[in-house]
Amino acid sequence: MDHQTRGLRLMGQAGTCRVVLLMVIVVAIVLGLQYFELTPIFIVSPGNGTVSKVRDSNNITKSAENETFLASQEASTGIKPLNSTEVFKILEHKFLNDSPKASGQDRGNETASSLHSLPPKIPQSNKKHEHMSKKKRPLVVISITQMNNMIMKRHNDPNNSLAPQWGSKVDEELKTARNNIKNADLVKTDDTLYAPLYHNLSTFKRSYELLEQTLKVYVYAEGDRPIFHQPEAIMEGVYASEGWFMKQMESSSRFLTKDPTKAHLFYLAFSSRILQQKLYVRESHSRTNLVKYLRDYIDLIVSNYTFWNRTRGSDHFFTACHDWAPAETRRGPYMNCIRSLCNADVGKDFVVGKDVSLPTTKISSAQKPNGNIGGNRPSKRTILAFFAGSLHGYVRPILLNRWSSTPEPDMKIFGRIDHKSYIGYMKRSRFCVCAKGYEVNSPRVVESILYGCVPVIISDNFVPPFFEVLDWESFAVFVPEKEIPNLRKILISIPLRRYVEMQRRVLKVQQHFMWHDGEPVRYDLFHMILHSVWYSRVFQTFYPN
Repeated sequence: MDHQTRGLRLMGQAGTCRVVLLMVIVVAIVLGLQYFELTPIFIVSPGNGTVSKVRDSNNITKSAENETFLASQEASTGIKPLNSTEVFKILEHKFLNDSPKASGQDRGNETASSLHSLPPKIPQSNKKHEHMSKKKRPLVVISITQMNNMIMKRHNDPNNSLAPQWGSKVDEELKTARNNIKNADLVKTDDTLYAPLYHNLSTFKRSYELLEQTLKVYVYAEGDRPIFHQPEAIMEGVYASEGWFMKQMESSSRFLTKDPTKAHLFYLAFSSRILQQKLYVRESHSRTNLVKYLRDYIDLIVSNYTFWNRTRGSDHFFTACHDWAPAETRRGPYMNCIRSLCNADVGKDFVVGKDVSLPTTKISSAQKPNGNIGGNRPSKRTILAFFAGSLHGYVRPILLNRWSSTPEPDMKIFGRIDHKSYIGYMKRSRFCVCAKGYEVNSPRVVESILYGCVPVIISDNFVPPFFEVLDWESFAVFVPEKEIPNLRKILISIPLRRYVEMQRRVLKVQQHFMWHDGEPVRYDLFHMILHSVWYSRVFQTFYPN
């Protein structure tokens, strides 16, 4: 009996062990499946090359946007989205076999002629791909026409303005300037200004004249170098607009005043790029200390002067080209300032009618800021459209996937190429594609203009520079991001006569996008930026009768 009982117990223990082992195996399988579900993947539809990041399989069911996207792509193409492994196998086979330098570095030794069939570069780092997909197409897209309506509405609505806390002589001067601009004499032609470029040549010409006759700017001496008052630290590179404007503003004999009571504008002379370089802690994912530094500066200004409080900062301005600047200054004391921003995204933090769009200018040499300006005449521009650049953001991968999967001989769409070849293509192309990267702005807009290439702007909600006076649609093409698959159709549908006139206007507008070493020149980039700030100051402020 004891032997029988002992045997039954052993059998029971063995059965329990089997059950426990089975449970462990099941748990391991479940955890394994969860691990693979949580692994980030890229969904690339062969139909239009749209790239989307899915962090969790549950997110697909929770997000109506993702559901609609996936369903529409499968329905339109008849092909299910590829997973990341399949995508990279295709891309590597198609693009990387012939490229020993496919890690995103420049191809410094390649000539323009060797680049006609140059494949785009595909980043190898998964982290880069993850970063590219974090931002998606905006849900609401605002057209240039709508932006123009927004600025007119704001400039005619007293509820959108801040009246000064107490009166000053400069208020009357600004009020007079406003009335003179609104009632400007009719001007049909001008020796320097090409009328078709402007919404209203008469008002722009009168406003610019009053800028030269009236405007006085005070620059606070406070602020430690190199973040403040050190333009020479940032005269080259993609953030150079900050340095060039600061240098020419702080040395201006025409516009500066040492008497703040006579100032119509107060300039905060800091560099958002140097701020980021000096204060941001890498991998911290926090900009709190940068924001605090800027707020502490305003506290210092308020403690030393009364001028900030008179207008609550609405007559103060700064220029900032770093991507983070809009977010760093959208709240707190800077929210009332006139912000001149390269990252001018009307769908986010940019306030149309108050803020102004700062041109992104990539300067290779401070001694020659405009580079080798010029290009072929229209009849010698044999390339329909050109783009080259890194795969930043979500738009460029779509562009490259579309035109690499079905290449067209007149569409030169590449990854990164060497600088000399890049310029050569711009000089020989009719249309230059200015596709957004991580943010809406791109130096390609100004580069296209300087090289006589009609800009094709693919960047939803981008506010183009000087749009309050320039009629951008008269010399540039705006293509919604969703229309990338139809890009070539859109461009070839533009009649030759229309293209020739647009290219002529590009050449005429060049004067507004050029820096000049030494003294600024009338209507150049410095003066146009200052005019945008002046125009905002004049029209956003209403004064009680």
